[in-house]
Amino acid sequence: MRSSAKGIIIIFVIGMSLFGYSQYASASQIGVTITQSHLLEKNEKGSTYNVELEFSNPSLLVLTAGKTEFFVIANEEMIGKGDLESFVLPALGSTSVSGTFLRDSNVDSQVSTVKISGVTKYNVIFTSIDVPFVFYPTEEQAREFIHPN
Repeated sequence: MRSSAKGIIIIFVIGMSLFGYSQYASASQIGVTITQSHLLEKNEKGSTYNVELEFSNPSLLVLTAGKTEFFVIANEEMIGKGDLESFVLPALGSTSVSGTFLRDSNVDSQVSTVKISGVTKYNVIFTSIDVPFVFYPTEEQAREFIHPN
């Protein structure tokens, strides 16, 4: 009886480990898109934008995220950074998140490649995981969101 109980426990632990890893791998594939942005203020420091990003969760885990800092990189140079509010990302669902972004006024406005990246810390049951995200906006989104025109 003892060996069968140990076997069941070992199978359970292996099964939970595989499930946990597969959900982490799914959570690493979280999608990000810009749904809205508009200029709030322009001064000598730069341009402040109000932004809304939509995160989509392909995993079976409900993910609770704290405040997230993100960076906007153009032509391999950081042109600004922003913060997103805390949010809950439902399992197999999506959610919109508001935040602000400050574009540095000292950076050249002629950019060809734009990348938005950051790391979000998600709290899951009894642990937390850091999930990086990278988003390449379309030319239209970059023009509205990043270029100071």
